[in-house]
Amino acid sequence: MKKLMRRLSRVRVAHSTQYSVLRSEPPDPRLGSAKQRSDVPHGHFPVYVGTDQTATRRFIVSAEMLRQPIFVELLNRSAQEYGYEQRGALRIPVNVVIFERLLESLRQGRQPSSLDELV
Repeated sequence: MKKLMRRLSRVRVAHSTQYSVLRSEPPDPRLGSAKQRSDVPHGHFPVYVGTDQTATRRFIVSAEMLRQPIFVELLNRSAQEYGYEQRGALRIPVNVVIFERLLESLRQGRQPSSLDELV
């Protein structure tokens, strides 16, 4: 987990005030993977959220989220589900609606103690 957090925390934070904590994008099959890689601003990283392949959604998340204890809990779930050696974008095995509620809660300055509060 520490290795993953170190790797993600090395993302250069520049112009972070220009972007919100979250940017959600529905998958667009017309876009190539090169386009999807280039649309991630500095200081952000892509996250695929969902409990199965059909309900997975891509989010662009600020690297500042790595400081949030609840986000660390999500990273632990990801490590348990997929291991530390997963390639590509980070995958988080949680319902998309719960993840959106979490991000909205953090935007409003509330710090949920667990994901169960958001269900």
